[in-house]
Amino acid sequence: MRVWKQWTDECRTTRKSGSGPRNVTSARDDRHLVRMARTDRTASSRQLAALWSIATGVSLCASSIRRRLLQCGLRARTPLYRIPLTHDHRRLRLQWANQHRDWRADWQHVVFSDESRFNLWYHDGRIRVRRYAGERHLPECIIERHSGRTPGVMVWGAIAYHRRSQLLRIVGNLNSNRYIREVLQPEAVPFLQSLPGAVFQQDNARPHTARIVKSFFAAQQVQLLPWPACSPDMSPIEHVWDVIGRRLARDPRSVASADELWDSNLALSTRQLALPVSVPAAWENILTERKMAIDNAAYRCQLNIAINTRF
Repeated sequence: MRVWKQWTDECRTTRKSGSGPRNVTSARDDRHLVRMARTDRTASSRQLAALWSIATGVSLCASSIRRRLLQCGLRARTPLYRIPLTHDHRRLRLQWANQHRDWRADWQHVVFSDESRFNLWYHDGRIRVRRYAGERHLPECIIERHSGRTPGVMVWGAIAYHRRSQLLRIVGNLNSNRYIREVLQPEAVPFLQSLPGAVFQQDNARPHTARIVKSFFAAQQVQLLPWPACSPDMSPIEHVWDVIGRRLARDPRSVASADELWDSNLALSTRQLALPVSVPAAWENILTERKMAIDNAAYRCQLNIAINTRF
């Protein structure tokens, strides 16, 4: 009845401007609260409420803290994670990017290879940072992380512009001898030999750079693409892994074991039956993403030169 009377008398259904209880905080208080949130970007609203009570002697609930910060443009978001880089890492990345920034068709002759791990359960963590739009790459909005082991499937794969290799499952720890015996000899070298003029790319993991592996490449006359350390963002195959991981994370149907996550039968029947997406199934459907990732290799060099990459 109140809304109807308001509509018939005043032709509106919203409250008058300035009506309702006044804010507990003033504009000056809000600016102080923003400074507190920007000083410690990872502080939760409850922690900020406690700090506010200590600093001002006034009690303010966590929901009020969140509302004030939202009104000021500070929203709690998932932080950007990155690998810690030293000065030498940055210098070598920049040097490599400058050497390859003018490559165009050359990237189509490169075979990008890597291992990746896909876990049974996906989560984005619980930490949030408060930032404005456009501040994603600020150092104080980034959390460094190191890789860890959780239940899942480790795989190796390689991509070229027009083809992809078979996806291999890696069980257990991969050392240099296993890398030669289980990856290079049965799959990587034959794949390279089927592509005239191909150049092989791999990262600087210890199994890849051991003396025995270097000797094997020399004996097989494999041409290697020099690669800067700690540069997964520069490799197109890392973006392919990201696409596969997102597809697995979006699938509402869950798998019960690592073997089911790897089940190659799901790759043949996923579209016909209501089965979860397996890693091989996602690997077989990356044609567009594969070409786009390789086409954007030169662009990633330019981003690295501009110091605007994820890492």
